[in-house]
Amino acid sequence: MTGRLEGKVALITGAASGLGRVGAERFAAEGAKLVIADMSDGDEVVAAIEDAGGEATYVRTDVTDPDSIKAAIEHAVETFGGLHVLYNNAGVMLGDDDDPVSTSIETYERTMDINVKGVLLGCKYAIPAMLAGGGGSIVNVASFVAHMGAATPQIAYTASKGAVLAMTREIAVIYARQGIRANALCPGPIMTPLLAKFLSDDSKRNRRLVHIPMGRFGEPIEIANGALFLASDESSWMTGQSLIIDGGITSAYVTPE
Repeated sequence: MTGRLEGKVALITGAASGLGRVGAERFAAEGAKLVIADMSDGDEVVAAIEDAGGEATYVRTDVTDPDSIKAAIEHAVETFGGLHVLYNNAGVMLGDDDDPVSTSIETYERTMDINVKGVLLGCKYAIPAMLAGGGGSIVNVASFVAHMGAATPQIAYTASKGAVLAMTREIAVIYARQGIRANALCPGPIMTPLLAKFLSDDSKRNRRLVHIPMGRFGEPIEIANGALFLASDESSWMTGQSLIIDGGITSAYVTPE
């Protein structure tokens, strides 16, 4: 059976660990050739993908640095002959991100730099490569908080994800007739190390769980499957949209007991 991403080259930022790594391994299992773009060492992910019969390469990438992102895209084209999928997954949720009064300007600027500028730079350099190859799919990671306020204050993170959602729509409209699709992936709370560090006690954990109608946190593979759909031709008539995978959070007016 042909994989859902057979013949496609995909670059995933922040793919050395967490959601990015799960996505990379899922994409590779469906036939994609993977570029692991991360500040952290991605050789372990490459080895895992190759051991499973896939193809992958790692390039050290700082998503806030235009030259670094440009070099990563060029690496993808030089190594695999093109670029068909950009999965802008890299992002941060800083520990001192709180309400507008107490959140430092430094935290706000750092969050926006990685979460928004990083997405913009990925698109800036990936789009020409995609156009040269006849088109492609851009998957930008936003969040369910781009659609509603967060239960726990995180003003910089929420603002950054709202910006990603708006940017995605704009990009989708600009390139809709040139073979490039752009969609936002909006996860709810997923049980990753990034979230776990904020759930240091039962009260913090329960404060989030009470807002999830399904009564549990999401699993990384559930987000990877959503990203796979957006990256593949199965979503070929979908662009400028927000795919929310949140256990029902954004659908709930009254929180179930």
